[in-house]
Amino acid sequence: MIKFLLILLFAPLIALVLMYFVFPGRLVASGRWLLRKRGGTVQKSVVVEGRAWPYLEGGDPAKPTLLLVHGFSGDKDNWSFLAPYLTRDYHIIAPDLPGFGENERNPDLAYDITAQTARLKAFVDALRLDRPHVAGNSMGGWIALRYALDYPGALASLILLNNAGINGEHESDLQKQAANLDYNPLVLANLEDADRLVAMVVHKPPHIPSRLKPVIYADGLKYRDQLDAIFWVIANEGRDHPLNDRLGDVKAPTLILWGRHDRLLDVSCVPVLEFGIAGSRSHIFEHVGHVPMVEDPKATADVMKGFLAKL
Repeated sequence: MIKFLLILLFAPLIALVLMYFVFPGRLVASGRWLLRKRGGTVQKSVVVEGRAWPYLEGGDPAKPTLLLVHGFSGDKDNWSFLAPYLTRDYHIIAPDLPGFGENERNPDLAYDITAQTARLKAFVDALRLDRPHVAGNSMGGWIALRYALDYPGALASLILLNNAGINGEHESDLQKQAANLDYNPLVLANLEDADRLVAMVVHKPPHIPSRLKPVIYADGLKYRDQLDAIFWVIANEGRDHPLNDRLGDVKAPTLILWGRHDRLLDVSCVPVLEFGIAGSRSHIFEHVGHVPMVEDPKATADVMKGFLAKL
């Protein structure tokens, strides 16, 4: 009996060890499932203009909808860390944009911000979302900002998390490194390059076990060339056509969130956005980098909910 109890006690640990060494892919998939379970989200899909859009949905559809738009090389699960703090009060929708995640990876599509914004609007229309609150991080924040400019009557509010598409007073590390146009700091060269990339994005990088790296970074390596091409499309658009001069046209109530230690998009963008968007509010997190919804999801959700509650 004691032996049997010991087996029951250590069976989960044995299973985890086995998965780590023999089936690391299943371990990562299990972690993703648990994260979604904790946040109360499920994966769904909708066909938009002949293209299947996978997305995560959580919360009560009768409550206000919060549309969450991921950044470059990200996907819908970038928001799974934030979901547990939002789904009690909001109906959340987090799609994979074309070119990323499980959406279509067609290299012949246009991936400029204008095209992606129009596709996002078609996705919103396909789901019949009525004036959602629109939040976006990085590239997704740029798309959210363009959404507010191009479809001003189609959103209830705008939340920008370290958004691209704006030039601040100071250049970021990313802008400096990519200035010569022949080096892309956001594309993986190989597995050994992963730690450098994570350190660029996250202020306090977590330790990622070596056995899990081939699984976690498989997508980035598989689509490396396509991601590189998309990066330069949006980088050149940001350099040649920033939205600084159009910020005054944003009419939606706006919250600006930023990480003080962002190396991709400098925190000096915040006063530019604040000055340009009338009535906007801002909050700078002193302990995070480029992805506050991943680095400190609870604090990020608290500020977002405080903003939304006052609308």
